[in-house]
Amino acid sequence: MTEHRVVFTPSGKRGDFAEGTSLLDAARRLGVDLDSVCGGRGICGRCQIKVADGAFAKHALESRSDHASPWSAVEQRWADARGPFPPGRRLGCQAKICGDLVVDVPPESQVHRQVVRKRAEEHPIEIDPVVRLHAVEVREPDMRDPASDFRRLQEALAAQWGVADATADVAVLKTLQKALRAGGWTATVALRNEREIVAVTPGFAVNAYGVAVDIGSTTIAAYLCDLASGAALASAGAMNPQIRFGEDLMSRVSYGMMNPGGEAELTRAVRIGVDALIGEAASQARVARSEIVEVTLAGNPVMHHLMLGLDPTELGGAPFALAIDGACEVKARDLGLDVAPGAYVYALPCIAGHVGADAAGVVLAEAPYLSEELRLIVDVGTNAEIVFGNRERLLAASSPTGPAFEGAQISCGQRAAPGAIERVRVDRETLEPRFKVIGCDLWSGEPGFSEASALTGVTGVCGSGIIEAITELYLAGVITPDGVIDGALGARSSRVEPVGRAFAYVLNEGPPRLLVHQTDVRAIQLAKAALYAGAKLLIERRGARPERITLAGAFGAHIDPLYAMTLGLIPDCDLDRVGSAGNAAGTGARIALLNRAARAEIERVVRGIEKVETAIEPDFQALFVAAMAIPHKTDAFPNLARRIDLPAPKGTPTEGARRRRRSAPAAAT
Repeated sequence: MTEHRVVFTPSGKRGDFAEGTSLLDAARRLGVDLDSVCGGRGICGRCQIKVADGAFAKHALESRSDHASPWSAVEQRWADARGPFPPGRRLGCQAKICGDLVVDVPPESQVHRQVVRKRAEEHPIEIDPVVRLHAVEVREPDMRDPASDFRRLQEALAAQWGVADATADVAVLKTLQKALRAGGWTATVALRNEREIVAVTPGFAVNAYGVAVDIGSTTIAAYLCDLASGAALASAGAMNPQIRFGEDLMSRVSYGMMNPGGEAELTRAVRIGVDALIGEAASQARVARSEIVEVTLAGNPVMHHLMLGLDPTELGGAPFALAIDGACEVKARDLGLDVAPGAYVYALPCIAGHVGADAAGVVLAEAPYLSEELRLIVDVGTNAEIVFGNRERLLAASSPTGPAFEGAQISCGQRAAPGAIERVRVDRETLEPRFKVIGCDLWSGEPGFSEASALTGVTGVCGSGIIEAITELYLAGVITPDGVIDGALGARSSRVEPVGRAFAYVLNEGPPRLLVHQTDVRAIQLAKAALYAGAKLLIERRGARPERITLAGAFGAHIDPLYAMTLGLIPDCDLDRVGSAGNAAGTGARIALLNRAARAEIERVVRGIEKVETAIEPDFQALFVAAMAIPHKTDAFPNLARRIDLPAPKGTPTEGARRRRRSAPAAAT
């Protein structure tokens, strides 16, 4: 029987299926979140999917639309009755597997939507935007005076506001005459840097708005702000639509290199995604798109380049050369953004290589360059960006952690969504688990849990959940410091069971039945070791240990610091000095949106940051191997040891072992 490999995005779940299997059936077998209420009869239309075209090096397959069965009469009947499908869409219940496929499940086809936790963080910002409003009264045209509408507008700005020689491009001039006449020769001018007119509004307008955008590999977040008050009026987040081209940055760079026109596809996808979020935020705040007069942008180097339409190919290999590392200003309309006609996008500067404008945003938000204490700031994501130092000296590095922390490449993993396990505790004696799922405040086993979680069910394990599961299993002795699931414990608990030549731990008996496999432990070890080794390089280069650790990013905000340290994701530090900064990159973009001086400040600061390139550091491999152990092969964790009893090597006296099994992290209470 012929089988073909199918990869579903954005979940990253994959498997081999017999030819002729419907994509809906394949999704169900893998636990992919694909909606259907009609039993696969092609009536409800909720199982819409999109087949990707192109070569996907990471998955070692080529996906084509003709690798799915031809358009069916059932699909045509649905389209005739309900209207045409969006371009490229199929019904998953009707499309049959005929070859290798990469299949995207769009948000509207998912039962449990991705939880994009990127709210605007509170942060003191001095309000001084680059765009300000100026109300003017313009004299009417006169047959005896040939002066144009624009010249008379310039005269009004000079006389009433002291603005000399204001400029405007053709897109703004197209709106000028109608605006002046609609306002009875009174208008409000949005003036950028006291010189360039980016919008003209009839009459007296009192509000102008801007949007700060953080483009991550996995998610995009947009924050709409009032430029006068600085208030964040709305925020919107969504999965990065580029995920269908690859879960990590190098997969996307590879897609662009291997597929003609692939780079343009990637650029188009991210621009459409950003514009949609701007529209969503504007709708939330009941703001017209034409009132948005400035946009700021933070993103890792690959996202930064693709959004700007720059080829990211050179970032796919050493020496990882950026096309541009300084700040960049470009007309928003040139990036496909529907905002005020003359509005600009300001992209924060990149630091170097794979430490991008998002890291610059983190630095601007957290300001380690003003700090006396040594700070380690880690933006945790598919590519971890690390900054270490203080006002005397700052160093930066990036580590390719991959998508495991997002739940991808984990057998029971999924991205954060209602029903995903996000907290885990394991009893040290019985090895029985308790867990919490997103969307329910109760722990499993508590009275009312089944009823409270009925709407979401239990669907899988997200990043914070897999970190806590593996850490708890380590503390309970199920996983050794080397990361091996101890099969001998199968005699003590049915939760430990053989799977092939290794062992797995049954986290949930079902439905669905969720197991933590040996391969899952290895995936997390590889990710955490890459991050730790990158941080250790900076610490050794600086010659001092961190006095404070900050976890940045939406994912970092949901990691319990105690579990992060116990796993060996971050080095030892006083746990009272380990905290979260939320989406610091987005905060940095908001600061740049609302304060013009901050732009010059971050442009100056990033040029003084020392970049340490992990790919060419001779010590990185040795540091990486040592960091594979839980929490670490050689590094001491005295601060952590004061909080919990770490498992001792084999041979520890029985009473000590019993005492450790009874011990639990403080967070467990």
